[in-house]
Amino acid sequence: MLLNKKVAVITGGAGLNGLGFSTARMMAAQGARVVILDLAGANPAAAAAQLGEGHVGLVADVTDKASCDAAAAAVLEAFGRIDILVNNAGITQPVKTLDITGADYDRILDVSLRGTLYMSQAVIPAMRAQKAGAICCVSSVSAQRGGGILGGPHYSAAKAGVLGLARAMAREFGNDGIRVNCVTPGLIATDINKGLIPDDKMKAILEGIPLNRVGVPDDVAGCLVFLASDLAKYLTGVTLDVNGGMLIH
Repeated sequence: MLLNKKVAVITGGAGLNGLGFSTARMMAAQGARVVILDLAGANPAAAAAQLGEGHVGLVADVTDKASCDAAAAAVLEAFGRIDILVNNAGITQPVKTLDITGADYDRILDVSLRGTLYMSQAVIPAMRAQKAGAICCVSSVSAQRGGGILGGPHYSAAKAGVLGLARAMAREFGNDGIRVNCVTPGLIATDINKGLIPDDKMKAILEGIPLNRVGVPDDVAGCLVFLASDLAKYLTGVTLDVNGGMLIH
């Protein structure tokens, strides 16, 4: 198994039809002990129970540094180590540039970008002590092409920030044995976008995707498993496109 006896922490992982839970399920199948972090309303404990025995769900708010630090401490107390962090938590909003308020901007950037920073800060000391670790960050094709299908410009900015932050961390912590990489998903069928794209618009979208289909969460999860595993042990600072060819560059 690719992740045998590894301890993997996944933020925003409680939604059963989302990228985070799909990644949690696939990592568990590859031998990892998985910790799902999410807000209380998402019930991360129930999501972890779906994975079977030995996995844990903890309530944590990635926009709050103390909450991230407490979650990391709880994982270390339970398992003694943290091998993998998947910075998956993120939210979106379909508004145009001139309609973005200060509150909108703060809310979108706080979850994706501040959350990636705070949670990475929380686990890096343990990874440094181990001289090993893999941090995987979920960005978006929106960051690369200047806008996505549904998210506004502030979402693109947040996800572009994730790319820059991850690359900077990859340079800073490579000597500590910590690898930091990103995935940039294209349009993936999750509950967030279910029913929001009309049939005529979807037809046009599919015409621009060489593989001629919308992605599913497992498409992204498989790439995250790869980046977290020793198959990718000489990869850091990488951006792995998972978009069916929507953006080829």
